[in-house]
Amino acid sequence: MVILGIDPGMAILGYGVVEVENHQMQVIDFGTVTTPAGMEMQNRLVNIYDGVVELIDRFKPDAIAVEELFFNKNVKTALAIGHARGVAVLAGAKKGIPLFEYTPLQVKQAVVGYGRADKNQVQQMVKMILGLRCIPKPDDAADALAICVCHAHSYGTQEKLIRE
Repeated sequence: MVILGIDPGMAILGYGVVEVENHQMQVIDFGTVTTPAGMEMQNRLVNIYDGVVELIDRFKPDAIAVEELFFNKNVKTALAIGHARGVAVLAGAKKGIPLFEYTPLQVKQAVVGYGRADKNQVQQMVKMILGLRCIPKPDDAADALAICVCHAHSYGTQEKLIRE
């Protein structure tokens, strides 16, 4: 199974691509889709959509895992992230890729075993679980890989529940 993990953002959308085979996870790629600050919002959204479609076409994921939005003190930031998340989800939906959503709490629980873990703890565990030499940079890409790990752990459990 190939998982495309997405950490949504308007300026920087992080992505991670992980292959899971026989309970082993291997990183295929990670990085970001970026848009310049001065660009009009609708054009930024087109860039994000096109970037996610390109990732889907290149890696042919079996699943897309996206972080759910959480309430942010800055409403404008939350709305922008919501727009970016929406076009990323739309890209996957138009390609017929199953979508899975996880809260930040679920991601931290799956990766670290503690839902209130800090960013550094999550990044260290992503590095260790995926057998990487260093913590992935930028943070958005590391977060996207954490979402992949969360889905890899959660999907197996979901499959078992469906079969029983």
